[in-house]
Amino acid sequence: MTGVGTELPAWRLDAVDAGKMKVLALLLADPNPLHFDPAAVRAVGLGDRPVNQGPSGMAMLANAVRAAYPAGRLLRLQVTLRGSLAAGDEVVVRGVVTGHELTDAGETVRCELTLESGSRAVLRGSAEVLLPGSR
Repeated sequence: MTGVGTELPAWRLDAVDAGKMKVLALLLADPNPLHFDPAAVRAVGLGDRPVNQGPSGMAMLANAVRAAYPAGRLLRLQVTLRGSLAAGDEVVVRGVVTGHELTDAGETVRCELTLESGSRAVLRGSAEVLLPGSR
């Protein structure tokens, strides 16, 4: 699965979990009530579902890469936030191989990734993965 243009298997999450978002806010020491308090979300006009943290979306991209290359080592993950996710949103991460090269350490694969919710691209990113034993 290293040829340029090869699509990675889609990675899916049925629903962003509000309870896990609240725990992540505690772990990140993130006091922003938009991540755990529906009243705060309503007060700023964003509906009534807590807003997912950016690092959580980044982790979803990393999960997609790890699922595609379970023995690989993630060397780089670069992400651009394009929107936000809310509690209950369904998520799918799609990816495509954009390059690969052989180095002294093994084969490095580059991928472009998109995290989507419905028809919205919420995150776009790129990743580099080192595949073991490929040299």
